[in-house]
Amino acid sequence: MSSEPPFDRAVAAARIAGFPRRALDRPDLRHAAVAVCVTQVDGRWCLLVTRRAPGLRAHAGQWALPGGRVDPGESAVDGALRELREEVGLVLGPESVLGLLDDYGTRSGYVMTPVVCWAGPTGELTAAEAEVAEIHHVPLDELDVPPRFVHIPESDAPVIQLPLLGGFVHAPTAAVVHQFCQVACRGLPTRVAHLEQPVFAWR
Repeated sequence: MSSEPPFDRAVAAARIAGFPRRALDRPDLRHAAVAVCVTQVDGRWCLLVTRRAPGLRAHAGQWALPGGRVDPGESAVDGALRELREEVGLVLGPESVLGLLDDYGTRSGYVMTPVVCWAGPTGELTAAEAEVAEIHHVPLDELDVPPRFVHIPESDAPVIQLPLLGGFVHAPTAAVVHQFCQVACRGLPTRVAHLEQPVFAWR
């Protein structure tokens, strides 16, 4: 459980604004954006997490943050908000955005930009059947915990894991969520771009 006081939008926005974000200059990779979306359910502050549909060609069935490839002419903010709308039916404007976290280069060929946004109480959301199998509001105090690090023979970098709904979520989602908790919830300038993904997520 987190020892921090209840989540506060203004404090989180100030912490993210003061965080020296690192962009990843990799023109050889495609650009993607994910929404790190803060919601409120029954008085508890949560992050919106999805499980990807089993029929998807890539990363089927994996835990994820709403997001996807940034379309030509879009910014990371535009792309993240569009994906929120398309994947779970949540419509937010740019005024909901608290800021950006570090870019994360994925093994599957993307530069992922995390866009932190504030939704508050959302009501019932609707999953896009072709993309999303499940929608979960996961309480922040269940995510703001020390991660587990494991080592694999395929990489010198540690694989990060966070507990989630009886199992574990891995990078890139775990890396982004961990940095959000460190920066926005605790005010700590923690870097995560070096943390590894499990081999099953490399494709």
